[in-house]
Amino acid sequence: MKSSTIHPAFGDKHKEYIRNATHCIISVAEGAVRAGKTIDNIAAFATMINKGTPDRIHLATGSTAANAKLNIGDANGFGLEYLFRGRCRWTKYKGNEALVIKSCGRDYVVIFAGGAKADSFKKIRGNSYGMWIATEINLHHEDTIKEAFNRQLAAKLRRVFWDLNPSSPGHWIYQNYIDRFPERLGERYNYQHFTIRDNATITAARLAEIESQYDVNSIWYRRDICGERCTPEGLVYSRFGADCIVHEIPTGGEYYISVDYGTHNPFSAGLWHVTSKQAVRIAEYYYCGRDEKAEKSPEEYYTEIRRLASGRDIKCIVADPSADAFIATIKKHHEYKVRGAINDVLAGIQTTDEMLASGKIKIYEGCKDAIREFGLYRWDEKAESDRVVKENDHAMDEIRYMVMTVLKKHFKEHRFVPELAR
Repeated sequence: MKSSTIHPAFGDKHKEYIRNATHCIISVAEGAVRAGKTIDNIAAFATMINKGTPDRIHLATGSTAANAKLNIGDANGFGLEYLFRGRCRWTKYKGNEALVIKSCGRDYVVIFAGGAKADSFKKIRGNSYGMWIATEINLHHEDTIKEAFNRQLAAKLRRVFWDLNPSSPGHWIYQNYIDRFPERLGERYNYQHFTIRDNATITAARLAEIESQYDVNSIWYRRDICGERCTPEGLVYSRFGADCIVHEIPTGGEYYISVDYGTHNPFSAGLWHVTSKQAVRIAEYYYCGRDEKAEKSPEEYYTEIRRLASGRDIKCIVADPSADAFIATIKKHHEYKVRGAINDVLAGIQTTDEMLASGKIKIYEGCKDAIREFGLYRWDEKAESDRVVKENDHAMDEIRYMVMTVLKKHFKEHRFVPELAR
């Protein structure tokens, strides 16, 4: 099926951006999540292929090659492999995943590669590219960006399509590239800012559902919904308050334990009660070897975990992924299942914040150290990019481990939909 048969419902702002993108050297779509930015760039890229761009080899990048394939190749049914259905095939090209597209009597090769690692640039060497489409460009390593630009120097018709969700205004992607493009390129530069409301396919009910997951005063609401560049400041979890604290311990659910390991620095563990709609951190163990002037061994900490469990059937211990000796100790005893945690700091903070806002996670009043850290855990306002101050963060880390490793998937499987605005 040819691309002309697929008609996403583009709004006027999106249509203008796509038209300009086919004529300008560099196009940047910045703004809210779910705004349709990546789809716009895919549409512009596909338009150039359909017209018969003179260069044969092109580049598609994401933070990883898998991310590029998912967001550019697939894109929930609007990606390149769907736009060129019946005219494309996946293959390998010089060791990279590639999509070969038939158009205008020739085969075009689109190489898919990751861009986030320091050595990612090595994967895109050895080719000359005409067009380059990149999703989440602010997650790319700068060496990848430099290499991709260098690989376009011989292009007969150079085109660059970037999308990104907003970062801190001081991020190097703005200082070194995006904010310099207008002066360097003039009318050959195409920029458009989008909010989530610019996506004409999102219904009012769906928009209300999405917005209900956010605290309107949070940095995540400003970025994800409004598409604003903003610097995180103050408390990381500024909406944490009395409504996040419960005074009774629930019953009738499953139990988990989350652990942030420390010897000299604090060791923090939380006992969680989890149901299909809510997770409550009902008890904790917190110990700082530096303050107590006595460090504990993995075996001693294992004893404390058993004491924290208090004979409950623990479905899994979610442990600090760097705590190899402690994880090995847990496995040695064959008493509890253990998983190394997903340790994505920013995504974890955002997801935790969303779950606090929606009421999916609560903290029992007896978890004094966790409550204390919630009141002290701050953004590093001197950093150029999003970064937390590495203090008062041990309970914060293990709560984040629990959220990203267990609760994110758990609540997706048991989908809790808030009451929608009518």
